[in-house]
Amino acid sequence: MLLIPAIDLKDGQCVRLKQGDMDQSTTFGDDPSAVAKRWADAGARRLHLVDLNGAFAGKPRNEQAIRKILREVGSELDVQLGGGIRDLDTIERYLDAGLRYVIIGTAAVKNPGFLQDACTAFGGHIIVGLDARDGKVATDGWSKLSGHEVVDLARKFQDYGVESIIYTDIGRDGMLTGINVDATVKLAQALTIPVIASGGLSNMADIEKLCAVESEGIEGVICGRAIYSGDLDFVAAQARADELNG
Repeated sequence: MLLIPAIDLKDGQCVRLKQGDMDQSTTFGDDPSAVAKRWADAGARRLHLVDLNGAFAGKPRNEQAIRKILREVGSELDVQLGGGIRDLDTIERYLDAGLRYVIIGTAAVKNPGFLQDACTAFGGHIIVGLDARDGKVATDGWSKLSGHEVVDLARKFQDYGVESIIYTDIGRDGMLTGINVDATVKLAQALTIPVIASGGLSNMADIEKLCAVESEGIEGVICGRAIYSGDLDFVAAQARADELNG
């Protein structure tokens, strides 16, 4: 079970949002590369970056900070990035800079042909981020709820050749209310590719619940507010996950 620290970038700073609301942000650091190094030194094996400004603008907005992070820790761990990635040139540019995985969210839902092209051109490097409320997929920085069922879209994208799916329950994200384990398991059982849980991670009990269902196809979990607020000790949590599942 991979515990994946998240660094959400807004205006070049490391922040956390509540339920995707840009007006409800808490700044955790003004040097994201130093934060990235902190997690690398703590033994993280993968890092999750989100260009929040990019997600809302539909194009990269924090590329300078992202490149600095890649220079700092890109050789030590795998880095995945989402937010505002809407064309193949952007994907190629980031992968050339040392990024391991590109996360496509809104663009995957609105322009599946682009996702298919990305999987063809950059096989093994494409992850889809599906954000949902009550089983329905949300887009545009969670501001719009689509009529698409999560499981249906995930199966379609699996056929395109995506590496994995990040599933976020947006009703829980940033709220420390606990991972929606049941919905995550339901999605994982419907797929043959791995699922990464996201949204609401709050404490060690969540980690233990996820480890208990890892065999259903859950590869990891995004760790956000809880590891910054101190509600979850990242090092202890990864050690516990390793102890439970190896």
